Amino acid sequence: MTSKELAMKIAQYASDKKAKDILLLNMQELSPVTDYYVIASATNTTQVRAIADNVEDEIAKETEILPNHKEGYQESHWVLMDYGDVVVHIFLEEERDFYNLEQLWADAPSEAYVETEE
Repeated sequence: MTSKELAMKIAQYASDKKAKDILLLNMQELSPVTDYYVIASATNTTQVRAIADNVEDEIAKETEILPNHKEGYQESHWVLMDYGDVVVHIFLEEERDFYNLEQLWADAPSEAYVETEE
C-alpha cells in the first residue's frame, strides 16, 4: 500500500466517525520524516477519541499496521498518530485553529478529503 493510499484510508475512517474538514497534506517534497499529514477536526473530546480509535482499529484490521507512536489521547484535545509514512492529527476545532498546521505547512500541496458514495 502506498503512503497516499494509507492516507486516504485513514481519512475515510476518520470520516466514518464524522470528522470535519479532513485535509491531506503532501509532505514528500518538504519533510524527510513523513509523506503525508492527515488533519481532521472534532467538536468534542469524546469525538476526538472515537475518531482516533476507529482509525487505529480499522487500519489494524485491514493492514495489520499499528501506529508507531500515539500522543495526546488522554486529554484528547490533539491526538497525533504516527504511522511512519503518514502522520495523523485529530484536533478539537479550537485547537486546530490555534496551531494552524495548514498555515505552518502552507507550501505543502493539500487535498480536501471528500467522502465518496459506494
